[in-house]
Amino acid sequence: MDLRIFTEPQQGASYDTLLTVAKATEDLGFDAFFRSDHYLSMGSADGLPGPTDAWITLAGLARETKRIRLGTLMTAGTFRLPGVLAIQVAQVDQMSGGRVELGLGAGWFEEEHKAYGIPFPKEKFARLEEQLAIVTGLWATEAGKTFTHRGTHYQLENSPALPKPAQDMVPVLIGGHGATRTPRLAARYADEFNIPFASIEDSERQFGRVRAAAVEAGREPDELRYSNALVVCVGRDEAEVARRAAAIGREADELKANGLAGSPAEVVDKLGRYAEIGSSRVYLQILDLRDLDHLELIAAQVQTQLS
Repeated sequence: MDLRIFTEPQQGASYDTLLTVAKATEDLGFDAFFRSDHYLSMGSADGLPGPTDAWITLAGLARETKRIRLGTLMTAGTFRLPGVLAIQVAQVDQMSGGRVELGLGAGWFEEEHKAYGIPFPKEKFARLEEQLAIVTGLWATEAGKTFTHRGTHYQLENSPALPKPAQDMVPVLIGGHGATRTPRLAARYADEFNIPFASIEDSERQFGRVRAAAVEAGREPDELRYSNALVVCVGRDEAEVARRAAAIGREADELKANGLAGSPAEVVDKLGRYAEIGSSRVYLQILDLRDLDHLELIAAQVQTQLS
């Protein structure tokens, strides 16, 4: 099972903090560094020193890392026009030497749109479907040819469909809990389906829906990778687990029930149960970005038992 580090910078992180965590991610042997795409903190976090833009962050990290994959869970479709997003992602992919992945979602947090004057349309899912068609269509257009899209929400006329990513095609992640439209969209466009913060039972049910949708779309279900995103809180003993839980405003027992928490052995056991239902990759949500010892512990005593 692959372990990836997943951060929530809107809760409070500068670029320098994210760079430190990304370099630790690489040095400790994790597969990838991912970040959320939000402009406003949630809950009681003050969000200081203020938000950082996801793709500007990843552009910087692309030049300052060498091995790890870089991506978003999930880029908000409400934040960027799809043609512009295709250019941004392709450029960052070039800057990284072909290490970028695009998680793309509809956008959901209305308050951050109000805070920064970003339109929050009602037809978000229909827009997302067109966005996916446009972004992947631009990348797939043969060099020297043009791309045209005449949709309800977006119209592109004779686009040169440039630049191209360094990879033949940037992997696309689609995720969520929706029972019908989300699996259908994943079956059509995704290389990976991700379900965030879900139990083993709910994950298995949703993976089954996506697999069924893939068959209906004429794809082999195993063409997609299936993954989870889960909050993580590991400690050498109960006191360390409790301390780390308190640092992120949570209770240890609640984290054990709803995430990956406890001793390394407990976390390895739970990851094994996710693997049994088809999850081959987990994005570890790290909420205390100052606690690099936490990453070191996970690398030394969890990751080593999964390879």
